[in-house]
Amino acid sequence: MDTVFALVDCQNFYASCERVFDPTLRGRPICVLSNNDGCVIARSEEVKRSGTEGEGVPMGAPYFKWREELEEMDAAVLSSNYTLYGDMSSRVASILRNDALELERYSIDECFLTLPALSRENLWRVADRIRRRVLKWLGIPIRVGIGPTKTLAKIADENAKARKRAGWGKGVYVCPEEPEREELLRRVPVGDIWGIGSAYEEKLREKGVTSAAGFRSLPDRWIRNEMTVVGLRTAQELRGRPCLKLELVRPDRKTLVRSRSFGQRVESKEDLRQALAKHAERAAEKLREESLVAKGIGAFITTKRFADPPHYSNSVAGSLQEHTARGAPFVKATRRLLEVIYREGYGYKKAGVQLYDIRPSRPHQESLFGSSPTGRRRKQDEDLMAAVDQVNAEYGKGTIQVAASGLPEEREWTMKRRQKSPRYTTRWDELPVAKAGEAQ
Repeated sequence: MDTVFALVDCQNFYASCERVFDPTLRGRPICVLSNNDGCVIARSEEVKRSGTEGEGVPMGAPYFKWREELEEMDAAVLSSNYTLYGDMSSRVASILRNDALELERYSIDECFLTLPALSRENLWRVADRIRRRVLKWLGIPIRVGIGPTKTLAKIADENAKARKRAGWGKGVYVCPEEPEREELLRRVPVGDIWGIGSAYEEKLREKGVTSAAGFRSLPDRWIRNEMTVVGLRTAQELRGRPCLKLELVRPDRKTLVRSRSFGQRVESKEDLRQALAKHAERAAEKLREESLVAKGIGAFITTKRFADPPHYSNSVAGSLQEHTARGAPFVKATRRLLEVIYREGYGYKKAGVQLYDIRPSRPHQESLFGSSPTGRRRKQDEDLMAAVDQVNAEYGKGTIQVAASGLPEEREWTMKRRQKSPRYTTRWDELPVAKAGEAQ
């Protein structure tokens, strides 16, 4: 069956998720902050287009520098709520599967789909139906761009965004056939092409190429020599020849990192020990989620780089006797590793662990010289971990946890998220409450 590619892009996703459950935020500027409420990582359309020249509050802006401007526009400033955003992203994807032949979750707010290669009018109807369904069932506004390749679908999505901002589109655009497609690509700056980085943009502009149409018309030999096979693949995609398939199977993970900045400077070894234990426990959970095991583990601690001295940063790596996804061996390893790198007299800002030497949990290879547990013991360990994961999934993360990570209410090192909204969709005790009053 001939197919086309569609890119579904959730509009201002973090802000849209917050608005679904808090109607007072609808129409109000929203700004979402990074961990520890440090920088701006998501903005509603009002914040993006604020300011006298419409330049808005930039992504990554330090909150303390823009606090007054945000207060002047009466913006709602919220801490990031990744539990809510992740769950809403999964719900969007589940709706999209109703129409998709295949689906790739490209990021938390974007999915690539394949659809049957219908006429342009019918593709527009399908895309608009998807848009209306996600908006009605979840309250999340989306855009849909459709093209014969992933790169052209990306361009169609950007065109849908521009048309909607101009006030004459619903957020749906289907890439036209030639020669109208050539006209479309002449309006796309070469630096806006998906996969063309700033270095290649500069090289192309020096050659006099300023648009996507100009880039795809270059000789293959020149593109291959100057931009490798990746650049040639992008040019072929712009010509309507699919070179990029959906990534339906996630590439094998090589490493796994868990780290967080502290809410305040940490000096005690015990607090660092708890933080590393918590990160190791969460990393092991992630291994089990992805049916992986690991043998290598590293730990690092660091002070704030640009604060007053003294500065100190160090890391160390070690190895377990065998591959595993149990939390306890990794937690024990962090205690040993911390003894090597810890120095008194420093105010630490961040700590974390890195797992490596990762491989699938099946088939399992026995250790020749180590004290590998028997098959029966291993089965008992797996059943125990499965029970722990099931309890935490049903009653909330941390319901069962290792004692070495400390009690949540006594942790002074956890990050600041003073303005976080409830986890409406994943915690029974944080469900939204609806109140009905008597009719007047």
